[in-house]
Order: sequence, then structure tokens, then C-alpha cells
Amino acid sequence: MPTPPDAALDRRAVRRAFARAASSYDTFAVLQREVAQRMRERLDYVKLAPRAVLDVGCGTGESLAALATRFADAAVIGVDFALPMLARAAARTRPRSWLAHPLARLRAAAGPVRAPALVCADAERLPFAAASVGAVWSNLMLQWLDDPAIALREFARVLEDGGLAMFSTFGPDTLKEVRVAFGDDAPRVSRFVDMHDLGDALVAAGFADPVVDMEQFTLTYATPRALFAELKGIGATSARGDRARGLGGRAALARAEAALEATRRDGRIAATFEVIYGHAWKAPPSHTRDGHAIVRFAPQRP
Repeated sequence: MPTPPDAALDRRAVRRAFARAASSYDTFAVLQREVAQRMRERLDYVKLAPRAVLDVGCGTGESLAALATRFADAAVIGVDFALPMLARAAARTRPRSWLAHPLARLRAAAGPVRAPALVCADAERLPFAAASVGAVWSNLMLQWLDDPAIALREFARVLEDGGLAMFSTFGPDTLKEVRVAFGDDAPRVSRFVDMHDLGDALVAAGFADPVVDMEQFTLTYATPRALFAELKGIGATSARGDRARGLGGRAALARAEAALEATRRDGRIAATFEVIYGHAWKAPPSHTRDGHAIVRFAPQRP
């Protein structure tokens, strides 16, 4: 599943793009909010009472209040590697007057509202102890890693046995129209991982009973520039190490815009987004650290 070296992401470029997009992200993140809502609906079918919940790649914190409401007794922690995104999350989750906050009014009888903690960190190196949280949530973040399996192993490390990991990410058909439009300049478009590879990575990371499925969204735009403006507005600009730069990059963009114009149907430009959903439970270890098999005995019921 690792990204080939010639398609590896420039992590500094990714961080800079999301830092610049912090002020515009909420304006353009329509799909991200829709996917988060569908993930929250999936939580209705699981029984979970975690002590702590991590939102890895929390961005501007759109999901933090909903997670805090659903898991009212848990410590909710937002993690993102772009500090300006966390500044926006802080403004969202720490209003000036707690008494004016709807969540505060709903939970006033249960005691003071506990604002989510916010941590600037990388998903591949989470600064949390092993087996310290009961749930990990991650909405449309894994596609920004060269090897999502590394983050999935980190999710497994910080989760308690029986803890839940739930995530969404983009699959290979995402922006297929843009990839075709760029043609020989396709390195402008990121590589996306197949859902079957993600399922295998969950098992390899120590998860049990993984469930991975996919759905496609088709969004339409008035012009190619509107599509590119939305991608830039959420920080989703090209960060591949082999991406075109300078005058060559602008020329490639112009060619892609012309190619996308040729696909116009009913006055709109279409873009496909393949969204992969996954969740799995952390399985108890089957071997000790020195390699011995662990055998568990359960008393028989009379």
C-alpha cells in the first residue's frame, strides 16, 4: 500500500496548504460535512462508552461538538498537524460565553461543559500512550499519507482492546475526470488507495471484524476554475513530489481546464469523489512481546 517513491507526498507542502486553507475551509467543505454526518449515523449501530475519543485530522473541529454530545462522559481530543486549523477549532469549541453555547444549556444539569482538548500532531506519530483511548475517529484524512497503514497501526496502538476505529478516506476513482484532463500531467493528482488494501491493512494492524465499503458522490461546478477553487479552499492542492511547478505548472493547468470544458454536460462540469468508509475493533493480542502465543480460557456456563 505504500506510495511509490516518484508519487510520494511533500508533507511540508501538505501542511502549508492546510494552514493556508484554515480560513476558507468551512466555506468549501460541503462534502466533508456530508461524509462526517454519514459516519455519525453509522455510530448509531455500535455500542461504545469510551473514556477518551480521538478525532485525528480534526481540521476546523466540525465533528468535535457532535462527538462530545454523543460520548458525553468521554474526553474528546482533536488532533491535526496544521496549527491554523486547530486555531479555528479552538474558536469553534471555546466560545466566549459558555452560558450562550447550546451544548452548555443542554448539559447544564449534568455539570460544566468540558471543551475538547486540541493537540498539534502527526497521525503517523500520535503523542498518546498505548491503550489510552476507546475510540479513534478520522474523517477524510488518510488520503494525505503516503502509507495509510502507518496511521492505522498508530490507531491500533493507542486504542484499548475492544476499542473502535472509524474512518473515511478517498478511493481511486476520486477526481478521475481531473486525472484524465491532466493526461501526461497526471502527477498533479494524488494517488488514492483501494478499499480492499485498507481492509487488509486493518487486519495487519491488529483489528478484528473490519467493515469497509464505498459510495460515490458526483459534484458539479459552473466552471473548472470553480472546481479548482474549491479544492484549494479546503487545502486539497497537489502535493506530490513530482508535481509540475512554475510556468510548466500553469500551462498544465490551462490544458486541463480546456479538457474539462470539453466534458461539460447540461451546463456543468462534473467531478467524482469515491468515499471509502471503514471501521473495526481492536482485537486482543494473540502473542506476547517475546513471541509466545496467548491462550485464553473462559469458564463454561452451567
